[in-house]
Amino acid sequence: MKSIKHLLASMLAMVVAASFALSAQATPITGILNIAGTANFNTSSLTTASSATFSDVIVLGGNMGTFAGFGVGTPVVMASYTFDPSTITNGLWSVNGFTFNLLSSTVVSRSATFLSVSGTGIITGPAGFDATPGMWAFTSQNAGGRPHDTFSFSANTVAAAPDSGMTLALLGAGLMGLAAFRAKFAKV
Repeated sequence: MKSIKHLLASMLAMVVAASFALSAQATPITGILNIAGTANFNTSSLTTASSATFSDVIVLGGNMGTFAGFGVGTPVVMASYTFDPSTITNGLWSVNGFTFNLLSSTVVSRSATFLSVSGTGIITGPAGFDATPGMWAFTSQNAGGRPHDTFSFSANTVAAAPDSGMTLALLGAGLMGLAAFRAKFAKV
């Protein structure tokens, strides 16, 4: 009888712990954010450019998910970065409490008048949001070899595969087994 009480107490503790664990989960960042502005490259030709600084950066339309409510024209803080070779850049852009930390970049295509760079990073948000992996694309067009070019940048979150609850079920089964083992040997 005493072992059944221990087993029930252990199961109750497990259910309470599981409910706290489930309620503590944050919200993933989802969707697409589009921004644009002026880029100033370290050379006058996009065929040799390897870094850029940015100005007049704003939110564009067409945003989805977490970013859907971002107003068109909202100012964006954007850091300078080196894309060739790839350079980690924390805080590549920040807007409305969200920040994109660049992990890698790859030059996809370039010519004297066009540059396309893509890569990966982590998007962080205000309290209540999980840091979320993201993919991004950066393009710039250079009309007539000017050093100041317009650019567009799009960040798209990468959805993590959700845990179907198997981790919690395995934890619960293990704890129940431990409680039963303890109850059996408590009699001795």
